[in-house]
Amino acid sequence: MDLFIGPFLADSEPMISSARPRPSGGLATAAGLAAMGCVGGGVGVSGLLGDAPLFTSQALRYTCAAALLVAVARLLRRRLVCPRGLEWAWLAAVAATGLVLFNVALVRGSAHAAPAVLGVAVACVPIVLAVTGPIRAGRRPSPAVTAGAVVVTLGAMIVQGGGRTDAAGLGWAAVVLACEVGFTLLAEPVLRRHGPWGVSVHSCWIAAVLLGALGLTTEGASAVLTLRPVHLLAVGYLAVVLTALAFVLWYSAVVGLGSARAGLFTGVAPVAAAGMGWLLGAPAPSGLMWAGIALVGAGLAVGLRARTPAPVPV
Repeated sequence: MDLFIGPFLADSEPMISSARPRPSGGLATAAGLAAMGCVGGGVGVSGLLGDAPLFTSQALRYTCAAALLVAVARLLRRRLVCPRGLEWAWLAAVAATGLVLFNVALVRGSAHAAPAVLGVAVACVPIVLAVTGPIRAGRRPSPAVTAGAVVVTLGAMIVQGGGRTDAAGLGWAAVVLACEVGFTLLAEPVLRRHGPWGVSVHSCWIAAVLLGALGLTTEGASAVLTLRPVHLLAVGYLAVVLTALAFVLWYSAVVGLGSARAGLFTGVAPVAAAGMGWLLGAPAPSGLMWAGIALVGAGLAVGLRARTPAPVPV
């Protein structure tokens, strides 16, 4: 993969600099909403890969996403640069936790817990980012953002609902939560130089390499031949919408708003999932779900009104 993207990477000049302003608050907000809308709206697609070889199908997904991102970045004249020094470690950590381990945890956890339980774990992301993001940047957490995160999390939990689980399921849910948080916090140090496009490209191709190696050793080289047309369609959708598009949008929100406020938007994912399910024929949201949706909206309003400096200088 490095051979594939190498010709498109510069050696030294940063893709973003102090002369280039970060996305405005309005654009960053729209990016965050769109990113989590993509994630929530495509949740059902992942279920189509339930009987597909896990590592092989995900390796194909991230390979396609990386290729698409490089092609579009070149078309839009977005400068991609080679990682250097510790940047390799940060990017590898993003790929290993936020992409590889996250997908493994979802699959393994689903054997011990209902999908709603894992969804509730993700719903806790706003609170964790609201607290750890500022502390990591050397600041005190904002009371307004933290309060908004609590309200968003409560609303998302109501929308998501509950389900069966056991001790192992709770453990995998904790891993899902940690990976989702790591996907954002581990990327912040490299967003300064690589920006949303660069971080998305590098995390995708590194994840493709890691998953490809796991696929070869555990599923065999012939596993790719077992993918049916429905699997390939699902992989294509995940690569384009839930990976290439959603990653760039999400990291744009983090750059413009900071991880604490951007984290509020993760509560939008279960709302988008419920809305998409309704459009596809599922029962209309109950009164309790509407209350949860209202809480998510209220939490976003409270948290986004807080004036906190974004921790990603550009």
